[in-house]
Amino acid sequence: MTPDLTQTSLPQRVVIGLSKIGMALKSHSWQNAAQHGLTPTQGQILALLRSKGTAGMRLSTVAHELGVSAATTSDAVTTLGEKGLVRKAKAVDDGRAIAISLTPQGQQMAERVADWTDFLLDAVSELSEVEQEVFLHGLIKMIRKLQEQKQISVAQMCVNCQFFRPNLYEDADHPHHCDFVDAPFGDRDLQLDCPDQAAAESTTAQQNWERLSRSISQKES
Repeated sequence: MTPDLTQTSLPQRVVIGLSKIGMALKSHSWQNAAQHGLTPTQGQILALLRSKGTAGMRLSTVAHELGVSAATTSDAVTTLGEKGLVRKAKAVDDGRAIAISLTPQGQQMAERVADWTDFLLDAVSELSEVEQEVFLHGLIKMIRKLQEQKQISVAQMCVNCQFFRPNLYEDADHPHHCDFVDAPFGDRDLQLDCPDQAAAESTTAQQNWERLSRSISQKES
């Protein structure tokens, strides 16, 4: 019997593919964390704190960034504290709030667990450079839509950044400018999680997105 190839739409098949990658990520996160005596959430907290530098983060911010409940985050941080991997102190900007930061031992552990997604690099390398760039464009669009729907926390992407100047130059390879590093860059260098990102005002972010989206659509048409 010939299978009906129209039973699932193209968007549905894309979602199926993404779910399979998601399952691989979940499985690998458990394996990687278990090797170091951690849960995936604990490992993600360490990696997140490492990416933010030495300033520390509030508990509520950690929960928001990871998309987990405050209770889950609190339990994980308590355990990490008992392991000597994180410390709690008063937040610099608010003495009533608590900030969490890595201990020297926690920094070392964070270095070990931060690369848990690297197993996907071989799979991504199967795509050509053009395919990788198109895929990156697609991811940016999807992440932004999920952010608008409040399904995920706002990522530190170029399109949301006050330093981002889209399509400032006529150079097709380097049309954009980053005011933070004062340098031009191209679509393939667009960041999804930049530690130096500073959130732009909503109007500016929307204008940046519209300009970038138009140029991406023109390239892919």
